[in-house]
Amino acid sequence: MAEIVSTPGVLGGKPRIEGRRIGVLHVVDQIQGGRTPEEMTTQFDLTLGEVYTALAYYHEHPEEMRELREEIAEKIREHREDAIAGPEDLSEEVQSGGEPSQRP
Repeated sequence: MAEIVSTPGVLGGKPRIEGRRIGVLHVVDQIQGGRTPEEMTTQFDLTLGEVYTALAYYHEHPEEMRELREEIAEKIREHREDAIAGPEDLSEEVQSGGEPSQRP
């Protein structure tokens, strides 16, 4: 029977299908994006039991899933703030062909 585990150092400790590097949120996002459980079995080499176990875990732990989604959204916001969107974000040294300076 499929189990959901959280292991430090694997997928950042997020809940995943035991023996796999496939997280509960990944399964849920794929299903919500239009994939069927049967498609998940062939595309990710999962059993139907593993897919449904991940879906059940998601629905049985709404607070944990909400917190995980908030953590992910926060990391995305942080990375966007640090991201280089265009030449105007580069230091003058880089724009003129010099060595990059350290970003704050």
